Amino acid sequence: MDSIILKSHAKVNIGLQVLDQREDGYHNIHTIFHELAFHDTVTFSKTDDACELSSNDENLPTDASNTCAKAYVAVKVHCPDVAGIKIHVKKEIPQGSGLGGGSSNGASTLKGMNELYGLGLSNDELTELSLQVGADVPFFIRGGTQLGEGTGEQLTQLDIELPQSILVIIPGMYISTKWAYSRLRKKLETEVKAPNFAGLVERGEIPFQFFENDFEKIVFSTYPEIGLIKDQLLANKARFASLSGSGSAVFGLFDDEADARSAELLFSASNKTMLTRPHTR
Repeated sequence: MDSIILKSHAKVNIGLQVLDQREDGYHNIHTIFHELAFHDTVTFSKTDDACELSSNDENLPTDASNTCAKAYVAVKVHCPDVAGIKIHVKKEIPQGSGLGGGSSNGASTLKGMNELYGLGLSNDELTELSLQVGADVPFFIRGGTQLGEGTGEQLTQLDIELPQSILVIIPGMYISTKWAYSRLRKKLETEVKAPNFAGLVERGEIPFQFFENDFEKIVFSTYPEIGLIKDQLLANKARFASLSGSGSAVFGLFDDEADARSAELLFSASNKTMLTRPHTR
């Protein structure tokens, strides 16, 4: 086998509490990660040496800063006999949307190299390697629906029922995660009581009224049009709506696909929209 193609899925955050900043620069969080069927497509091909990156998105970095390149380095250090790899990322998940596209691409590279070169690495071993690539990358090794704590690397698989129709609205703007966290600095100077997300998830259900995203006040005050998207989703029968990550994407969970399709018509003329479903493994 000289090449393989993998789907690199998006995620949304159901609730996101930022607790404090760590000495390593990362932040401790509480969140529920939820994987979507919506995905990028990543093609991996064997080469003699190094990592060669390309993409249909001309704005995607193809240097050592890319999570795919970082993942290649992590595997190469762990398995020095591995040769090179050519990676083409067909992007559908916009950058700066809070949907985890870069982290997902990094996880897909770890899994792709494992499969392509027959390395036989377990999911636990891939998760260890993923810690070297980025904060959200460990989630995408197993995916599904998981409680995320620590920097997002302390993960607990959840078996819960969620609405099957998910409408994602992606405004045409890029929001820097670094900028969003810098604006949270004042909030982090005050004492924060961590919500017990694990305790709130009972009987296989999420009490949505208790789940908030700390980035919403920051992002909505700077970009009120994004806050309006959330309001419109809730006004059009979404059971829950929220910013994902630090944005800019906003998503709504719908019990009825017909309601989700009707709501999509309100946004599709001026925003990228995606009606998708949970991704189950």
